[in-house]
Amino acid sequence: MTTDHATANSRPLERDAQVAMSHHDVSPNDIALGVVIGRASEYFDFFVFGIASVLVFPKVFFPFADPLTGTLYAFAIFALAFIARPLGSIFFMWVHKRHGRGVKLTAALFLLGGSTAAISFLPSYNSIGVVSIELLAILRVAQGFALGGAWDGMASLLALNAPRERRGWYAMIPQLGAPFGFMVASALFAFFVVNLTPEDFTDWGWRFPFFCAFTINVVALFARLRLVATPEFTRLLDKGQLEPVGIVDLARHHALDVWIGAFVPLASFALFHLVTIFPIAWLVLSSDRSAGDFLMVQFSGAVICAGAVAASGLIADQIGRRNMLLISAGLIAAFACGSILAPLIFGENAIGQTIYVNIGFMLLGLSYGQTAGAVTSRLGSRYRYTGAALTSDLAWLFGAGFAPLVVLYLSTAYGLAMVGVYLLSGALATLLALSLDRSEMRQM
Repeated sequence: MTTDHATANSRPLERDAQVAMSHHDVSPNDIALGVVIGRASEYFDFFVFGIASVLVFPKVFFPFADPLTGTLYAFAIFALAFIARPLGSIFFMWVHKRHGRGVKLTAALFLLGGSTAAISFLPSYNSIGVVSIELLAILRVAQGFALGGAWDGMASLLALNAPRERRGWYAMIPQLGAPFGFMVASALFAFFVVNLTPEDFTDWGWRFPFFCAFTINVVALFARLRLVATPEFTRLLDKGQLEPVGIVDLARHHALDVWIGAFVPLASFALFHLVTIFPIAWLVLSSDRSAGDFLMVQFSGAVICAGAVAASGLIADQIGRRNMLLISAGLIAAFACGSILAPLIFGENAIGQTIYVNIGFMLLGLSYGQTAGAVTSRLGSRYRYTGAALTSDLAWLFGAGFAPLVVLYLSTAYGLAMVGVYLLSGALATLLALSLDRSEMRQM
């Protein structure tokens, strides 16, 4: 396909951008960089909301409730985005078909960054009453809806074009966005918690990380559009047939693949918020340890996680991605059993808390590093774009969306052993899904 032919077939709103970028070649490193920047910005938005659900929202939006109940209310709103995310994927697939990938991506990322930044301007409950809670819930739904549209096909493109002997390495690259996004979010909140009085932080300090989200998303948008707007990128996507297909068509050919694929990464996704968001809530509610100090411990844990994500790619290329998923699920199950048998390790002991976080982040990196391969390798090239998006959405909904809410409630009612029980259920779900998968992971 020539450049002129690619441009002629482009949607009208993308033609000028493609002409301007017509001499730009797309290398695997360009795609990898665009994937990491894009994913980091998305995770930043979600982690900022998650951390604020513990440190800010109970005081600002739920002052009428006790701290535990206010945090549970905040976690309930936190979960709304994961319900909205599949709906956003479906809607923005329609936008993609009508107006092109660039328009879809621009609209989704502006909505994601705009809704996150808008939270920074919300009045408190003491100012406008229950309307503040309703606005917070609406903006959270908008975050999830937008994230569904932020799926750009770059991760699938990496998987399709990776050398067979390096597929594990290329599968882990998009996953680096999670620890990078958490590093930025936790560092920002730690800075304001440590350097402001509690009154100033509750009044205005917490708003700055949300306000930063818009700038970060604009940078991520241009980094991705720099690739999406090139005819070379369009040719690569056309070669891989990475275009949206109808949901009915997908369900007719790959319904079982989508469901199994959604449960394969459950061990990793169950662990995800249990080492990032839940520990902050437990410490704030039941310990005198500084939240700022603990956020920096988590920052160091995220560094370990990034290293473990990279290591998962190297290991998977030696033993296979499926074996890597099995081993990591087994390690998470062992970690869960340890949490059940020795829950006091995460009590008021600062050393125990640090060990829990660092081990948890390491296991998260090893397991999460290969979940991208788990949700895309089962699908043929024609269905990979839509199938990978919806499979990922369902996996997040089942595995991570309600984890902070459910685990905080159960741990408060029945003890910290419930953390291990929840983790163990996720690990068993992953092992069961992998046992049902005899040969479908064709590219492993």
